[in-house]
Amino acid sequence: MLNKIHWVLSLFVVLITINGCKAQLNQKVEKIPLIIDADTANEVDDLFALVRAIEEPKFNLLAITSAQFHTSPYAGDSTVVESQQINERLMSLLNQTDLALPLGSNDPLMTNDAPQNSEAAQFIIKRAHEIKHGNKLQLVILGSCTNVASAILLDSTIVPKIQVNYLGFWHDPEVNSYDKNEFNSRNDSIAVNVIMNYPKLKVRVMTATTSQHLVFKKTTVDAHLKGKGTMPDYLVNRWDTYQRWWTEKDPEKTEWIMWDVAIIEALAHQEWATLKTFKTPKENVQRDIEVYTNIEVEQMENDFWKHMNQLIK
Repeated sequence: MLNKIHWVLSLFVVLITINGCKAQLNQKVEKIPLIIDADTANEVDDLFALVRAIEEPKFNLLAITSAQFHTSPYAGDSTVVESQQINERLMSLLNQTDLALPLGSNDPLMTNDAPQNSEAAQFIIKRAHEIKHGNKLQLVILGSCTNVASAILLDSTIVPKIQVNYLGFWHDPEVNSYDKNEFNSRNDSIAVNVIMNYPKLKVRVMTATTSQHLVFKKTTVDAHLKGKGTMPDYLVNRWDTYQRWWTEKDPEKTEWIMWDVAIIEALAHQEWATLKTFKTPKENVQRDIEVYTNIEVEQMENDFWKHMNQLIK
């Protein structure tokens, strides 16, 4: 009888252990739901960031939306369409033809209570309402805040269901001072303030101050990508042909700051980025937001190339 009881107890322990392992496994494979909002035609690093996000095991990438960048000296009449076209081309080269690519607004906000409706804003609203209870849809903004701010203004009930991850600002963490005279922020300053001011909206910022330290060398890019296929060569060509307008330094373009890659890597590998809590800029509603103050640049770059090598095998 004792042996039988012992056997039953042992079986019970085994079943509990198996169920516990299953629960842990389910937790491990829970992917981060996210939408990336990108002004892809504006520069070079956006393309590298989008490629880094594709097939990342930790991500459930729901869409890439296109964003405007009307303040660029290269800006035409429809910068959002330019971004859209590159998104579509890049995803085609990556065989990601099923990924949603909603078109964003071509214009910034005119007032802080008037959204710019678009396919992108409506898609964000729809996906936010579909998010599982207790989870948050991660919205990664690589350019202007127009589409995300518009989605919030169109339907404020999505606020508890989303977290904004914004690439913008210059920031001094020692005195908590913000400089909004930064390219992404200038492209829709009203939308930036909508996001900063919105009560209970979870906001995480990768500042230009922090992300500027992630720099790729052209020699490394060429070694990994040149002649390796249509998608890798597309990235190389973008680097080669895009002419910087904001600096006369490094005219040979031997290096490039990968601002946008930094925020993607930080989301995939939180252990490589330091987050601290700060108050919003003094001109905004005073509340807590999170700001990245440091990143592990070597780990991030190594991880980028590891991921890239897997994509182009």
